Amino acid sequence: QVQLAESGGGLVQAGGSMNLSCELSGGTFRNFAMGWVRQAPGNEREFVAGISRGGGFTEYAESMLGRFTISRDNYKNIMHLQGHNLKPEDTAVYFCAADRRGDGIVINTPGGFRYWGQGTQVTVSS
Repeated sequence: QVQLAESGGGLVQAGGSMNLSCELSGGTFRNFAMGWVRQAPGNEREFVAGISRGGGFTEYAESMLGRFTISRDNYKNIMHLQGHNLKPEDTAVYFCAADRRGDGIVINTPGGFRYWGQGTQVTVSS
């Protein structure tokens, strides 16, 4: 049974930074394309960033370009989302998500992910 666990959320001041992490259990980490999806109160889930199973390909939502970086370490079985220059509108629950895909494939829509973590709250104060 594949399970995902996020960590690293919390309260951040506007202009500050965050570093979220995600660990996968119940499967072989390097076989999964992974990503981050966020959901603000009253909004639908929104794609943030995705990364291929080997880590060589990434995609970002346009509004995240230049402020967020997704990465993974297939030796340590961990994925990260770093964000800087955070804005109050970045306040949301951030979900780690994954699904098995072939080499070079990046999942870039929330509906493309089969497995989800519980989410971690990030609150950006103005």
